[in-house]
Amino acid sequence: MSKILIVEDEEAIADLEKDYLELSGFEVEIENRGDTGLDKALNEDYDLLILDLMLPEVDGFEICRQVREKKDMPIIMVSAKKDDIDKIRGLGLGADDYITKPFSPSEMVARVKAHLARYDRLIGSGQKVNDVIEIRGIKIDKTARRVWVNGEEKQFTTKEFDLLTFLAENPNHVFTKEELFREIWDMESIGDIATVTVHIKKIREKIEFNTAKPQYIETIWGVGYRFKA
Repeated sequence: MSKILIVEDEEAIADLEKDYLELSGFEVEIENRGDTGLDKALNEDYDLLILDLMLPEVDGFEICRQVREKKDMPIIMVSAKKDDIDKIRGLGLGADDYITKPFSPSEMVARVKAHLARYDRLIGSGQKVNDVIEIRGIKIDKTARRVWVNGEEKQFTTKEFDLLTFLAENPNHVFTKEELFREIWDMESIGDIATVTVHIKKIREKIEFNTAKPQYIETIWGVGYRFKA
């Protein structure tokens, strides 16, 4: 259930807005003073703010400015002022909408629903989902570069992580040591491909239940290694 804060000094208007919004399934709180409204808006969690401009102690413009600096939620300004300059100022401070009194309560509800739906879409499209590989109890979070084995996090060096990830991304494919060396250490690197064997050994110690009988990274004698899916 979305939670809405109304900051409005005219109690009759605030109560009317609250009634209509609650009938539409919203949870609503009212503050009649600017200073207490600002405090609540900054320190409590709300999904949308309905904000009158002319308020005692702190006006709506200042509340909008401070809230927008710290919070990303829809702000609808409400005012009896019809001057474009006030609308421009309010929207310039970060308000999402400006409604002039008198207004229809049903219009208010429609705008609230529209702004909440818009923010939900924006937040959803902006969320980054981590790139994760999961194979038989092993979870590799490529984005966070973290590995869990049967729910227990294991620590990997950079190259160990890169080698494990590469093999897991190419399950059941047999790679020679030379191929793995070129892929992980790149062709420009100078080193003994025996380093691949050492890294495979270290990885097995972290992911295998029995390193003598590996269940994940198999040795294909005379060829190389493969990750068994």
